[in-house]
Amino acid sequence: MAVAVDNDMSIFSLVAGASLPVQLVLLVLIITSLFSWWYIFIKLATIKRAEASADDFENAFWTGGDLNKLFEGLTAGRRKAQGMASIFEAGFKEYARHKQQPRMEISDVMEGSRRAMRAAYNRELDDLDAHLPFLASVGSVSPYIGLFGTVWGIMNAFRGLSNVAQATLSQVAPGIAEALVATAIGLFAAIPAVIAYNRFASSVDRLSVRYESFMEEFTNILQRKS
Repeated sequence: MAVAVDNDMSIFSLVAGASLPVQLVLLVLIITSLFSWWYIFIKLATIKRAEASADDFENAFWTGGDLNKLFEGLTAGRRKAQGMASIFEAGFKEYARHKQQPRMEISDVMEGSRRAMRAAYNRELDDLDAHLPFLASVGSVSPYIGLFGTVWGIMNAFRGLSNVAQATLSQVAPGIAEALVATAIGLFAAIPAVIAYNRFASSVDRLSVRYESFMEEFTNILQRKS
């Protein structure tokens, strides 16, 4: 009487039965995926907050109110100005400081204000670009890490077949299946990271253009004010 062999092909059984190198590859990919999702949620909140802050500040700035009152409102707040407001605060503060100095050339005043805004602009972009290189690395490297686990698992499966007189599909399938799990996990880690990176990079580029346009327009306003 033939006895049926129960081959459990569930993912958990395949991972539990995989060789140690494949299990280490899977562990690295899972941890990397968790970190990438954590950074994705952080960047979603950060960019959404930066876009909302830019909209609010532009609405307040282009109403034609007194720039001194706008500056005092920003400096009097408990929270530090961010985004476009931070660029305005840095430029106007430097402009006001230079204007108080006697016999200061207008060109020097404007150059000092422009440098202050550029420094604030670079700081804001650094904050917006944070974690994006990690997402790019996950998107590009994870498939290769998964492929390494797959290659190792298949090599291990065929090495086991060398001790068998006659190879059958039931003997080959579990080893190949557990190896292919590494490729699947690698793609699972890479695809969201690539999509998120492309979206966030596009959003940062749009904010960068808005910041640079504001700096040019604000410089012209200060030039006329001088």
